[in-house]
Amino acid sequence: MKVILAEHFGICFGVRDAIAQAQQLAASGSLAILGELVHNPVVRERLSERGVTEASLDQPNAMPSRVMITAHGVSDAARDLLRRTSAMVADGTCPLVHHAHNQLKRLVADGFFPVVIGKQGHVEVNGLIGDFPEAVVLSKPHDIARLPRRPRYGIISQTTQPIALARLIVDLVRQIHPESEVRFVDTVCKPTKDRQTALTKLIAEADAIVVVGGRTSNNTRQLVETCRSAGKLVFHIERAEELHPRDFFGVSVVGVTAGTSTLPETVEQARLRLLRFSERV
Repeated sequence: MKVILAEHFGICFGVRDAIAQAQQLAASGSLAILGELVHNPVVRERLSERGVTEASLDQPNAMPSRVMITAHGVSDAARDLLRRTSAMVADGTCPLVHHAHNQLKRLVADGFFPVVIGKQGHVEVNGLIGDFPEAVVLSKPHDIARLPRRPRYGIISQTTQPIALARLIVDLVRQIHPESEVRFVDTVCKPTKDRQTALTKLIAEADAIVVVGGRTSNNTRQLVETCRSAGKLVFHIERAEELHPRDFFGVSVVGVTAGTSTLPETVEQARLRLLRFSERV
């Protein structure tokens, strides 16, 4: 059995830098993360071993003295609350998430009704719409029916959405509301696009795909869904130990990819485990 890696996979610079920042802060004192730093159980366990805890804005009176914002970002309102309740606030927000926030603010300032393409309830999406209570989140094309009639729609995307889905939804908004001006700012991040493009190539080469990443990671689940939509046999794992030889009988080529919050060593462990299977498959 041949094992091939996607051209682009795994941890992105925003996640890498947030993890490094959290580790550095934890080395100098107590630290609480505002939720999960990234959606990866391995990272969460390693931070916990360093004494890092998690905090919530739902309990502002119990906020620790040193708090870090996750890579997913928060609203300006949440930042203001943190500044009032915590002695030190570190910002681990990915720069590309900051960019998405700035683009949405600009659209609203220009008179556009705010629309975000993304997963309803996701922490990044909650941060994006947190300062705009009227904003509408579109997760699927049928959600467009919830859009109130407005003369101008300003649309951005959660950074980890499939760009093809974002463009489809924007085109449908234009078709359904031809009387309205629709301005779309593409805020899907390049690491996400790179991994999606690389997966398309991998699907064409492999009989089965292993996707490594947290089960609550939006971009990882999008990779899994892309495989399923292509009719490809796919295994979504968080750790190499979840792989079993029996699942790969008859598989000649297996591809490996990973979401943007997946550590390099986790991907390598999965690849090596698959290679050990090869003599038995």
